[in-house]
Amino acid sequence: MSESVLLLLAVDQRNSFERGLYGLKGPITPEQDARMTADKLLVYEALLEARPGLPAGVQAGILVDEQYGASVAELASRSGGGVSLAMPIEKSGEDWFEFAYGDDWVTHAEFFATDHAKVLVRDNPGFDPRQRDRQAARLAQVSAWASSNDRSLIIELLVPASDADTAAVDGDPTRYDRELRPTHAVTVMEYLQDQGVDPAIWKVEGLDRPQDAESIVEAARRGGRKASCILLGRHAPHDQLDRWIQVVAPMPGWTGFAIGRSIWWDALTAQLQGELSADETRHRIRDAYLDFAHFYLAARGAGN
Repeated sequence: MSESVLLLLAVDQRNSFERGLYGLKGPITPEQDARMTADKLLVYEALLEARPGLPAGVQAGILVDEQYGASVAELASRSGGGVSLAMPIEKSGEDWFEFAYGDDWVTHAEFFATDHAKVLVRDNPGFDPRQRDRQAARLAQVSAWASSNDRSLIIELLVPASDADTAAVDGDPTRYDRELRPTHAVTVMEYLQDQGVDPAIWKVEGLDRPQDAESIVEAARRGGRKASCILLGRHAPHDQLDRWIQVVAPMPGWTGFAIGRSIWWDALTAQLQGELSADETRHRIRDAYLDFAHFYLAARGAGN
């Protein structure tokens, strides 16, 4: 493999973890906090069990938040490189990028010995220009901080449809994903680069056509940049993720994935419903991660 492969198990969800998985509506109680913390630790333990099943040269990683995953971050940071640690900077559940810890964001971003800092971004060329500029300015702050502090920055780019996009595809999200989103993603990447946002890794939604995957890499490496791209899961069904993997994995410049809910959501749901023990849950998450990892590596090898 000419480029190193990073396979992140993403469990940095906070809002969807609380409201979606656990169905919590009011303030979080200490007992609920402890349960969510324990379950994120369980996901990390599943990754540790999966690591021996990866070939040499493939880096396992965990993407986890400070709020419920501080214990995971501490353990991963002590793993001696065995598990790559990535942590988010953004506040969860916002339409536009806001710092999770406000003006104290740098203190929190530097507290753990992370390999990667991650920011989730929602953008579209058709969105409000003033909001876009404000968001880009904040992202440029993070990019400058990462560059000066030897942190690898991951930009997780989501490109939701604008009202005009929805009308153009007659409300069909599948058509939007195929016909409009790839071009919009390239446009957003170039716009952010021009605003001073230069991540080491672009974490990008799935693509159905090889030419679109190639265009994304060309945008990431525009002007001599060295950035790479990884695939995000978007809680997609297994068969859809497999199709996206088959498109991007063989393509130079695509160097891994960051998949989360598609790996652990069903297992944790079954545990919450009393259908699985903790051991069974951990093993199911381990096996799901390895299934995607082996599929990605096989698809990558088929293109070499």
